Amino acid sequence: MNLAQTYLGEKFLQTTLNYILNNPERNLPALVSLAEKVARDPNHKRNIESIKRIMNDENNVWRKYALRLLKQTHPNVKRKVLVNFFLNASLLGVPKQNEIAKRLGTAVPFTILVDPTERCNLNCTGCWAGDYQRREELDYETLDRLFTEAEELGIYLIVLSGGEPLIRKDDILALADKHRDQVLHIFTNATLIDDDFVEDLQRVGNITFAISIEGFESTTDERRGKGVFKKVINAMEMLKEAGIIYGFSATYTRKNTEELGTDEFVDLMIEKGNVLGWFFTYVPVGKDVDLDFMATPEQRAFMFEKMRHWRQTKPIFMVDFWNDGEASYGCIAGGRRYLHINARGDVEPCAFVHFATTNIKEVTLKEALCSPLMKAYQKRQPFNTNLLRPCPLIDNPEALREIVHESGAYSTQLGGADVDEYVDRISRYSRHWGEVADDIWAKYHPCACQEQARASAD
Repeated sequence: MNLAQTYLGEKFLQTTLNYILNNPERNLPALVSLAEKVARDPNHKRNIESIKRIMNDENNVWRKYALRLLKQTHPNVKRKVLVNFFLNASLLGVPKQNEIAKRLGTAVPFTILVDPTERCNLNCTGCWAGDYQRREELDYETLDRLFTEAEELGIYLIVLSGGEPLIRKDDILALADKHRDQVLHIFTNATLIDDDFVEDLQRVGNITFAISIEGFESTTDERRGKGVFKKVINAMEMLKEAGIIYGFSATYTRKNTEELGTDEFVDLMIEKGNVLGWFFTYVPVGKDVDLDFMATPEQRAFMFEKMRHWRQTKPIFMVDFWNDGEASYGCIAGGRRYLHINARGDVEPCAFVHFATTNIKEVTLKEALCSPLMKAYQKRQPFNTNLLRPCPLIDNPEALREIVHESGAYSTQLGGADVDEYVDRISRYSRHWGEVADDIWAKYHPCACQEQARASAD
């Protein structure tokens, strides 16, 4: 009996979900009521109260989003993702994570990010993973063990990246089939998605995607290679027709921020069936490191304001992993809500923080969570009282230096990485963004800034 069935009973759960999903527009309130009955975490209960108000407002953009998601998704995918993400991973998984964290004395994350392979069929400019060796892989047995250990800790969302993870599509399908209570969310360049694979996705039902794109055609092809944009759009159209859940993943840089920040780009993504949108700011690690490729602090502030606008006007769920620090109470990495395991097995705090003290081939996931690196990381979170400055890599680099030296972490990059040299290089950017971010924080949180100023004076 799986986790969801343990709490609700198989017959009750399936009957209720089938009733709701057969007519989502009419039965959406029933879906919220079901979540309300299952929720155990106090934060979840508060969130569900807000959702109830939203779903009763026919003009609310989030109600329109929920209906769009439910109507365009294949029935098997709807059932699997609804149970695995909203029930297993969230409503039931989070309380279990919290209970185990108390016993361990360290955080248990909501998700883990895993690279099945370093290999990739593209060669993108500035790839964060470009300084790995591009030959390492985690074998199926290690991945299977890792997924099992994650379930035992209450983790039911596994995110896959690379390299290009779909180079291992057969193993990924086998893992999805075996670990049916989990959701596998895959960051992919989408060029390896084909008709046979889409059929398998409908069958297993518990795989979703984040598809990399840099903007419109010329901008995407400039960074990813000629013809890639058309392949991405074709993959999106295939997935939309098949009713698979997917979204886009865009990295804003000094070159493309204004393009990604247009309504035209977001509208195109919605038209092509994306229900999710992940925004990253370019971080100068990995291949072709170039600080001049980073979005300027002013461009980062521009994206902050655009996200506020889109959330009120666009029926799509979007996250900016750096600018949304307030929503996540700062950095989520270091095992607090997520960590990264690269294709060699090194357990890193974050996909962009290329340091480790343990390797998953030599320890269990539980042991990795208790490593010196994760503890050094977590004891400093949040890294800044201004939650628009969440990151130890680009916003608070002195914290990264302290963490690496305190934990004795080794570099996981090809050829190694010197943390002191990196901190010296990034400090000018972090100071500039700090000034801009403090102005934004004062604009939206004047009372908090006044209290902080009084405390500093005292």
